[in-house]
Amino acid sequence: MLIDAHCHLDFAAFDEDRQAMFERAHSAGVGHFVVPGTTRESWPRVVALGERDDVSIAFGLHPAFMDRHAEDDVEALAQVLDAHPQAVALGECGIDARFEDTLDVQWRLLDAQLKLAKARRLPVVLHCVHANDKLSKRLRQLDMPAGGLIHAFAGSADQAQRFIDLGFVVGLGGATTYPRAQRLQRAVAALPNDGYVLETDSPDMPLCGFQGRRNEPARIARVAERIAELRGQPLAEVVAHSAANTRRLFGIEG
Repeated sequence: MLIDAHCHLDFAAFDEDRQAMFERAHSAGVGHFVVPGTTRESWPRVVALGERDDVSIAFGLHPAFMDRHAEDDVEALAQVLDAHPQAVALGECGIDARFEDTLDVQWRLLDAQLKLAKARRLPVVLHCVHANDKLSKRLRQLDMPAGGLIHAFAGSADQAQRFIDLGFVVGLGGATTYPRAQRLQRAVAALPNDGYVLETDSPDMPLCGFQGRRNEPARIARVAERIAELRGQPLAEVVAHSAANTRRLFGIEG
């Protein structure tokens, strides 16, 4: 069974056909979905999706939405985690160095969330753009007991291994399907079997050939096929390892 370890199924892009989207995913062999919250405003929608047996949820404050976050959001995050112990992780949080004007605030917000996750022994779901080395250094300093997921990993084999050595796994999705992503593809080939999960980041991170179109979890089957090609492994082996890694990380039964 495939698991989409990171998909934003609460986003408005799915409002008109959400149930049909789930049905297409099931038909493609996807049996479970991990939906991380990105803003305080989004958390109630995430909670509603978590009522489904095939959805696991997380709550976080995403670095791309700094203009939507308020000073008391970290306190609210602690409260929503306490109110919903079924949450499997804290996230999506992280660092996006493309937004240079908010970088200092991003780091402060991330540190506050990492400390929450550490205190609760929760894994963290981390967005990391152009900050792999700095983020791995910070994670080493904090020593996160439950590890986490480096979502949408796009770095080198050495960077991936540093995260794995810290107890994290890397998320592999649409970026692996592009011919130009040669460094990432070399990293994928070098990963240990217990070092990665599969994800779509739906409705974002489209696969090669689907540019400009809404992404959705059914396409994780194509991601799995690409990872199997890059690793020289049978597809069934990639599916089994990625699902087992996702279950282990997030404590998902099944």
